[in-house]
Amino acid sequence: MTRPFLPGLELSELFYTEVVAPILNSELAGVPYSAALIGWGSEVQGFDTARSTDHAWGPRMQLFLGSADFLARRDELDALLDRRLPLEFRGYPVRFAFPSDAPARHWVHVADLREFFTGQLGTDPAGGLSTSTWLTVPTQVLRELTGGVVFHDGLGLLGPHRKLLAWYPDDVWRYVLACQWMRLSQEEPFVGRCGEVGDELGSAVVAARQVRDLMKLCLLMNRVYPPYSKWLGTAFAALPCAQALTPDLSGALSARDWRERERHLSCAYEIAARLHNDLGLTEPVDVTVRYFHDRPFRVLDAYRFTDALVATISDSAVRALPPVGAIDQYVDSTDVTDRGHAELRRRYITGPGLDL
Repeated sequence: MTRPFLPGLELSELFYTEVVAPILNSELAGVPYSAALIGWGSEVQGFDTARSTDHAWGPRMQLFLGSADFLARRDELDALLDRRLPLEFRGYPVRFAFPSDAPARHWVHVADLREFFTGQLGTDPAGGLSTSTWLTVPTQVLRELTGGVVFHDGLGLLGPHRKLLAWYPDDVWRYVLACQWMRLSQEEPFVGRCGEVGDELGSAVVAARQVRDLMKLCLLMNRVYPPYSKWLGTAFAALPCAQALTPDLSGALSARDWRERERHLSCAYEIAARLHNDLGLTEPVDVTVRYFHDRPFRVLDAYRFTDALVATISDSAVRALPPVGAIDQYVDSTDVTDRGHAELRRRYITGPGLDL
Protein backbone atom coordinates (compact mmCIF):
# COMPACT_ATOMS: atom_id res chain seq x y z
CA MET A 1 0.00 0.00 0.00
CA THR A 2 1.39 3.39 -0.98
CA ARG A 3 1.47 5.80 1.97
CA PRO A 4 0.27 9.36 1.35
CA PHE A 5 3.02 11.95 1.11
CA LEU A 6 3.25 14.21 4.13
CA PRO A 7 5.55 17.25 3.80
CA GLY A 8 8.55 16.94 6.07
CA LEU A 9 7.89 20.04 8.14
CA GLU A 10 4.36 18.90 8.88
CA LEU A 11 5.52 15.36 9.63
CA SER A 12 8.22 16.52 12.04
CA GLU A 13 5.98 19.02 13.82
CA LEU A 14 3.38 16.30 14.43
CA PHE A 15 6.16 13.98 15.61
CA TYR A 16 7.40 16.58 18.06
CA THR A 17 3.93 17.38 19.41
CA GLU A 18 2.64 13.83 19.71
CA VAL A 19 5.78 11.84 20.54
CA VAL A 20 8.91 13.81 21.40
CA ALA A 21 7.49 16.61 23.57
CA PRO A 22 5.81 14.24 26.05
CA ILE A 23 9.11 12.36 26.51
CA LEU A 24 11.09 15.55 27.00
CA ASN A 25 8.56 17.12 29.35
CA SER A 26 8.85 14.15 31.69
CA GLU A 27 12.60 13.58 31.38
CA LEU A 28 13.87 17.17 31.14
CA ALA A 29 11.73 18.73 33.85
CA GLY A 30 13.36 22.04 34.70
CA VAL A 31 16.03 21.73 31.98
CA PRO A 32 15.51 24.35 29.27
CA TYR A 33 15.66 23.11 25.70
CA SER A 34 14.69 24.21 22.21
CA ALA A 35 13.41 22.01 19.40
CA ALA A 36 13.26 22.79 15.70
CA LEU A 37 13.73 21.46 12.22
CA ILE A 38 16.24 23.78 10.57
CA GLY A 39 19.44 23.27 8.56
CA TRP A 40 19.86 20.81 5.68
CA GLY A 41 17.09 19.11 3.76
CA SER A 42 14.63 20.09 1.05
CA GLU A 43 11.78 19.87 3.57
CA VAL A 44 13.32 22.70 5.59
CA GLN A 45 12.77 24.96 2.57
CA GLY A 46 9.31 23.56 1.88
CA PHE A 47 10.54 22.16 -1.44
CA ASP A 48 10.15 18.45 -0.66
CA THR A 49 8.04 16.06 -2.72
CA ALA A 50 7.35 12.34 -2.64
CA ARG A 51 10.70 11.88 -4.41
CA SER A 52 12.44 13.26 -1.32
CA THR A 53 11.36 10.25 0.72
CA ASP A 54 13.71 7.87 -1.09
CA HIS A 55 16.63 8.66 1.22
CA ALA A 56 17.39 10.39 4.54
CA TRP A 57 13.69 10.74 5.12
CA GLY A 58 11.52 10.46 8.18
CA PRO A 59 10.46 12.44 11.22
CA ARG A 60 13.48 14.36 12.42
CA MET A 61 14.48 17.51 14.29
CA GLN A 62 17.21 19.14 16.33
CA LEU A 63 16.95 19.10 20.12
CA PHE A 64 19.07 21.99 21.37
CA LEU A 65 20.54 22.24 24.87
CA GLY A 66 22.76 24.81 26.53
CA SER A 67 26.45 23.92 26.51
CA ALA A 68 26.64 22.59 30.10
CA ASP A 69 23.46 20.53 29.78
CA PHE A 70 24.60 19.20 26.41
CA LEU A 71 27.87 17.90 27.84
CA ALA A 72 26.13 16.41 30.88
CA ARG A 73 23.11 14.84 29.18
CA ARG A 74 23.68 14.22 25.47
CA ASP A 75 24.54 10.52 25.64
CA GLU A 76 21.92 9.70 28.25
CA LEU A 77 19.25 11.64 26.34
CA ASP A 78 20.13 10.09 22.99
CA ALA A 79 19.90 6.60 24.51
CA LEU A 80 16.60 7.44 26.21
CA LEU A 81 15.10 8.62 22.93
CA ASP A 82 16.33 5.50 21.19
CA ARG A 83 14.54 3.35 23.76
CA ARG A 84 11.27 5.26 23.81
CA LEU A 85 10.71 6.44 20.27
CA PRO A 86 8.41 4.22 18.17
CA LEU A 87 9.55 2.28 15.15
CA GLU A 88 7.30 4.25 12.79
CA PHE A 89 5.32 7.45 12.76
CA ARG A 90 2.57 8.13 10.22
CA GLY A 91 3.92 5.29 8.08
CA TYR A 92 7.52 6.58 8.00
CA PRO A 93 10.43 4.88 9.79
CA VAL A 94 11.69 6.77 12.82
CA ARG A 95 15.15 5.22 12.44
CA PHE A 96 16.90 5.41 9.09
CA ALA A 97 20.41 5.42 7.71
CA PHE A 98 22.12 8.48 6.30
CA PRO A 99 24.40 8.09 4.45
CA SER A 100 23.00 4.81 3.21
CA ASP A 101 25.96 2.76 4.47
CA ALA A 102 25.69 4.14 8.02
CA PRO A 103 23.80 2.35 10.81
CA ALA A 104 20.13 3.28 11.08
CA ARG A 105 19.40 5.67 13.95
CA HIS A 106 16.71 8.01 15.19
CA TRP A 107 16.99 11.60 14.02
CA VAL A 108 16.09 13.61 17.07
CA HIS A 109 19.58 15.06 16.94
CA VAL A 110 20.78 16.34 20.33
CA ALA A 111 22.98 19.41 19.79
CA ASP A 112 24.68 22.28 21.59
CA LEU A 113 22.84 25.32 20.28
CA ARG A 114 25.88 27.58 20.39
CA GLU A 115 28.07 25.02 18.63
CA PHE A 116 25.42 24.43 15.98
CA PHE A 117 25.22 28.07 14.93
CA THR A 118 28.94 28.71 15.34
CA GLY A 119 29.70 25.72 13.14
CA GLN A 120 27.62 27.17 10.32
CA LEU A 121 28.52 30.84 10.67
CA GLY A 122 32.07 30.69 11.97
CA THR A 123 31.06 32.86 14.93
CA ASP A 124 28.54 32.96 17.76
CA PRO A 125 25.55 35.03 16.58
CA ALA A 126 24.86 36.09 20.17
CA GLY A 127 27.50 38.77 19.68
CA GLY A 128 26.15 39.91 16.31
CA LEU A 129 27.78 39.42 12.92
CA SER A 130 30.56 41.53 11.48
CA THR A 131 30.40 42.72 7.88
CA SER A 132 33.13 40.20 7.08
CA THR A 133 31.02 37.36 8.46
CA TRP A 134 27.92 38.48 6.58
CA LEU A 135 29.90 38.43 3.34
CA THR A 136 31.46 35.01 3.93
CA VAL A 137 28.37 33.02 4.96
CA PRO A 138 26.76 31.45 1.86
CA THR A 139 23.15 32.34 1.18
CA GLN A 140 22.19 28.65 1.25
CA VAL A 141 23.47 28.43 4.83
CA LEU A 142 21.51 31.56 5.78
CA ARG A 143 18.39 29.99 4.21
CA GLU A 144 18.92 26.82 6.21
CA LEU A 145 19.31 28.65 9.51
CA THR A 146 16.27 30.88 8.94
CA GLY A 147 14.05 28.29 7.24
CA GLY A 148 12.15 25.41 8.73
CA VAL A 149 10.06 25.58 11.90
CA VAL A 150 10.80 26.14 15.58
CA PHE A 151 8.65 23.85 17.70
CA HIS A 152 9.76 25.08 21.14
CA ASP A 153 12.31 27.67 22.28
CA GLY A 154 12.85 27.16 25.95
CA LEU A 155 16.44 28.42 25.63
CA GLY A 156 15.09 31.68 24.23
CA LEU A 157 17.85 31.90 21.64
CA LEU A 158 16.49 30.38 18.43
CA GLY A 159 14.09 33.27 17.90
CA PRO A 160 16.70 36.03 18.36
CA HIS A 161 19.31 34.18 16.29
CA ARG A 162 16.90 33.63 13.41
CA LYS A 163 15.68 37.22 13.60
CA LEU A 164 19.27 38.47 13.40
CA LEU A 165 19.94 36.28 10.35
CA ALA A 166 16.63 36.98 8.60
CA TRP A 167 18.25 39.45 6.20
CA TYR A 168 21.42 41.41 5.56
CA PRO A 169 22.03 44.73 7.32
CA ASP A 170 20.99 47.55 4.99
CA ASP A 171 24.47 48.60 3.84
CA VAL A 172 25.49 44.98 3.23
CA TRP A 173 22.29 44.42 1.22
CA ARG A 174 22.99 47.45 -0.95
CA TYR A 175 26.56 46.29 -1.51
CA VAL A 176 25.50 42.74 -2.46
CA LEU A 177 22.88 44.14 -4.84
CA ALA A 178 25.47 46.45 -6.38
CA CYS A 179 27.81 43.52 -6.95
CA GLN A 180 25.06 41.44 -8.55
CA TRP A 181 24.38 44.24 -11.03
CA MET A 182 28.11 44.37 -11.75
CA ARG A 183 28.15 40.65 -12.57
CA LEU A 184 25.45 41.29 -15.18
CA SER A 185 27.26 44.31 -16.56
CA GLN A 186 30.51 42.45 -17.11
CA GLU A 187 29.03 39.94 -19.59
CA GLU A 188 26.14 41.83 -21.20
CA PRO A 189 27.75 42.38 -24.61
CA PHE A 190 29.23 38.87 -24.87
CA VAL A 191 25.97 37.25 -26.00
CA GLY A 192 26.15 39.27 -29.21
CA ARG A 193 29.91 39.22 -29.62
CA CYS A 194 30.09 35.42 -29.40
CA GLY A 195 27.25 35.09 -31.87
CA GLU A 196 28.79 37.56 -34.29
CA VAL A 197 31.84 35.33 -34.76
CA GLY A 198 29.68 32.25 -35.23
CA ASP A 199 30.01 30.92 -31.68
CA GLU A 200 26.36 30.27 -30.92
CA LEU A 201 27.28 27.73 -28.24
CA GLY A 202 29.41 30.29 -26.43
CA SER A 203 26.64 32.86 -26.82
CA ALA A 204 24.16 30.42 -25.27
CA VAL A 205 26.48 29.74 -22.33
CA VAL A 206 26.83 33.46 -21.62
CA ALA A 207 23.06 33.90 -21.90
CA ALA A 208 22.50 31.11 -19.39
CA ARG A 209 24.90 32.79 -16.97
CA GLN A 210 23.01 36.06 -17.36
CA VAL A 211 19.69 34.32 -16.75
CA ARG A 212 21.03 32.76 -13.56
CA ASP A 213 22.36 36.10 -12.35
CA LEU A 214 19.07 37.84 -13.14
CA MET A 215 17.20 35.22 -11.11
CA LYS A 216 19.55 35.70 -8.17
CA LEU A 217 19.27 39.48 -8.51
CA CYS A 218 15.50 39.27 -8.29
CA LEU A 219 15.69 37.09 -5.20
CA LEU A 220 18.06 39.55 -3.58
CA MET A 221 15.84 42.50 -4.49
CA ASN A 222 12.95 40.65 -2.84
CA ARG A 223 15.01 40.03 0.30
CA VAL A 224 15.13 36.28 -0.29
CA TYR A 225 18.40 34.38 0.10
CA PRO A 226 19.14 32.55 -3.18
CA PRO A 227 19.34 28.77 -2.69
CA TYR A 228 21.85 26.49 -4.34
CA SER A 229 21.29 25.44 -7.94
CA LYS A 230 18.81 22.60 -7.41
CA TRP A 231 16.21 24.95 -5.93
CA LEU A 232 17.06 28.25 -7.62
CA GLY A 233 14.26 28.01 -10.17
CA THR A 234 11.76 26.86 -7.55
CA ALA A 235 12.55 29.78 -5.26
CA PHE A 236 12.52 32.24 -8.16
CA ALA A 237 9.12 30.97 -9.35
CA ALA A 238 7.61 31.99 -6.00
CA LEU A 239 8.55 35.67 -6.48
CA PRO A 240 5.90 38.21 -7.51
CA CYS A 241 8.02 39.20 -10.53
CA ALA A 242 8.47 35.65 -11.84
CA GLN A 243 5.37 35.74 -14.03
CA ALA A 244 6.63 38.80 -15.90
CA LEU A 245 10.23 37.61 -16.23
CA THR A 246 9.91 33.88 -16.90
CA PRO A 247 8.83 34.12 -20.57
CA ASP A 248 11.91 36.17 -21.49
CA LEU A 249 14.30 34.17 -19.32
CA SER A 250 13.01 30.95 -20.86
CA GLY A 251 13.11 32.55 -24.30
CA ALA A 252 16.76 33.50 -23.85
CA LEU A 253 17.62 29.91 -22.91
CA SER A 254 15.71 28.30 -25.79
CA ALA A 255 16.73 30.81 -28.49
CA ARG A 256 18.51 29.41 -31.54
CA ASP A 257 20.56 32.50 -32.41
CA TRP A 258 22.20 35.37 -30.60
CA ARG A 259 19.80 38.06 -31.83
CA GLU A 260 16.84 36.24 -30.32
CA ARG A 261 18.77 35.69 -27.09
CA GLU A 262 19.67 39.38 -26.97
CA ARG A 263 16.05 40.40 -27.57
CA HIS A 264 14.77 38.31 -24.67
CA LEU A 265 17.57 39.36 -22.36
CA SER A 266 17.00 43.02 -23.20
CA CYS A 267 13.37 42.71 -22.10
CA ALA A 268 14.43 40.92 -18.93
CA TYR A 269 17.05 43.57 -18.13
CA GLU A 270 14.46 46.32 -18.43
CA ILE A 271 12.00 44.51 -16.17
CA ALA A 272 14.71 43.99 -13.55
CA ALA A 273 15.71 47.65 -13.86
CA ARG A 274 12.14 48.76 -13.18
CA LEU A 275 12.04 46.48 -10.15
CA HIS A 276 15.17 48.20 -8.87
CA ASN A 277 13.58 51.62 -9.25
CA ASP A 278 10.47 50.37 -7.44
CA LEU A 279 12.61 49.60 -4.38
CA GLY A 280 13.41 53.28 -3.93
CA LEU A 281 16.94 52.52 -2.74
CA THR A 282 18.46 55.00 -5.19
CA GLU A 283 17.35 57.84 -7.38
CA PRO A 284 15.59 56.41 -10.47
CA VAL A 285 17.97 54.98 -13.06
CA ASP A 286 17.14 54.93 -16.79
CA VAL A 287 15.80 51.43 -17.56
CA THR A 288 16.16 51.39 -21.35
CA VAL A 289 18.72 49.24 -23.13
CA ARG A 290 21.19 50.90 -25.48
CA TYR A 291 24.02 49.94 -27.82
CA PHE A 292 27.35 48.89 -26.35
CA HIS A 293 29.53 51.84 -27.35
CA ASP A 294 29.73 51.74 -31.17
CA ARG A 295 29.06 48.03 -31.41
CA PRO A 296 25.70 46.58 -32.53
CA PHE A 297 24.98 44.80 -29.25
CA ARG A 298 22.21 45.93 -26.93
CA VAL A 299 23.01 46.20 -23.23
CA LEU A 300 21.55 47.82 -20.14
CA ASP A 301 24.93 49.08 -18.91
CA ALA A 302 24.05 47.49 -15.60
CA TYR A 303 27.06 49.06 -13.87
CA ARG A 304 24.95 52.22 -13.64
CA PHE A 305 22.84 50.46 -11.01
CA THR A 306 26.02 49.40 -9.22
CA ASP A 307 27.21 53.00 -9.08
CA ALA A 308 23.83 54.26 -7.90
CA LEU A 309 23.67 51.69 -5.09
CA VAL A 310 27.26 52.15 -3.89
CA ALA A 311 26.63 55.90 -3.62
CA THR A 312 23.88 55.21 -1.06
CA ILE A 313 25.98 53.04 1.28
CA SER A 314 26.53 54.94 4.53
CA ASP A 315 29.36 52.82 5.96
CA SER A 316 32.56 54.09 4.35
CA ALA A 317 34.33 50.75 4.84
CA VAL A 318 31.58 48.89 2.98
CA ARG A 319 31.41 51.58 0.32
CA ALA A 320 35.14 51.21 -0.31
CA LEU A 321 34.99 47.46 -0.92
CA PRO A 322 35.70 46.30 -4.48
CA PRO A 323 32.56 45.22 -6.40
CA VAL A 324 33.20 41.53 -5.76
CA GLY A 325 30.39 40.84 -3.30
CA ALA A 326 29.45 38.04 -0.92
CA ILE A 327 31.11 34.65 -1.18
CA ASP A 328 28.41 33.18 -3.46
CA GLN A 329 29.09 35.93 -5.98
CA TYR A 330 32.74 35.04 -6.48
CA VAL A 331 33.04 31.38 -5.47
CA ASP A 332 31.20 28.64 -7.32
CA SER A 333 32.37 25.61 -5.38
CA THR A 334 30.23 23.36 -3.22
CA ASP A 335 33.32 22.45 -1.21
CA VAL A 336 33.53 26.06 -0.04
CA THR A 337 29.90 27.13 0.13
CA ASP A 338 28.29 24.03 1.65
CA ARG A 339 26.95 23.83 5.22
CA GLY A 340 29.40 23.02 7.99
CA HIS A 341 32.35 24.42 6.07
CA ALA A 342 32.90 27.66 8.00
CA GLU A 343 36.45 26.70 8.94
CA LEU A 344 37.23 25.67 5.35
CA ARG A 345 35.96 29.04 4.11
CA ARG A 346 38.14 30.82 6.66
CA ARG A 347 41.22 28.92 5.49
CA TYR A 348 40.34 29.49 1.84
CA ILE A 349 39.93 33.23 2.30
CA THR A 350 43.04 33.79 4.39
CA GLY A 351 45.18 31.58 2.19
CA PRO A 352 47.67 28.83 3.07
CA GLY A 353 49.78 29.48 6.15
CA LEU A 354 47.94 32.66 7.11
CA ASP A 355 45.87 33.38 10.21
CA LEU A 356 43.04 35.80 10.75
